Amino acid sequence: MSDYLIDGEKGQPMFIFAHGAGAGMDHAFMEAVAKGLAKRGIQVVRFNFPYMVKRAEDGKKRPPDRAPKLLDAYEAVIQEFAADKPIVIGGKSMGGRMSSLLADNDKVAGVACLGFPFHPPGKPEKYKGDHLAELATPTLILQGERDTFGKKEEFEDFTLSESVNVQFIPDGDHSFKPRKSSGYTETGNIQLAVKQLAQFIFEVYGEK
Repeated sequence: MSDYLIDGEKGQPMFIFAHGAGAGMDHAFMEAVAKGLAKRGIQVVRFNFPYMVKRAEDGKKRPPDRAPKLLDAYEAVIQEFAADKPIVIGGKSMGGRMSSLLADNDKVAGVACLGFPFHPPGKPEKYKGDHLAELATPTLILQGERDTFGKKEEFEDFTLSESVNVQFIPDGDHSFKPRKSSGYTETGNIQLAVKQLAQFIFEVYGEK
């Protein structure tokens, strides 16, 4: 398997897109978002964290690497692709959280988190968003309204800096999937997320 999956044309605004804890860069959600952004004129780089590279090699499931190893791997990708100007980075769930921890990197112009894991489901006391109160880098959080890692009604308890913009995906779960009874569709929700994400990326690049 290649080290990277790249969608879109060279020279377009770039988005480095990291996967979540349980599925790699070729997961259907990652694919749908990457292809959707490419159609809107954004080049998307996907990569696998080290533990997922090993899984691809031998098929054995592994827990995610510890944060320092994940961040080192992510920084190596940023160094490889951020040539002469800062770029936008982001990710699904864990990948988004890792991106937000790299917001101060001088090559990062913006951060986008798709389904931010504020806490494990059912364990709000294990909060993982403290650093979001201090972020100075423009950051977009796209969150399903029903996301068990941080539901819409919980956000009044979260402290987020003024640089963080939150958009809610209607009736979405952690992967933006709505209930059938809601009248929304998974495809429609992912398209909405792609639209909002593309708008954010273009805005960040417009300022650079």
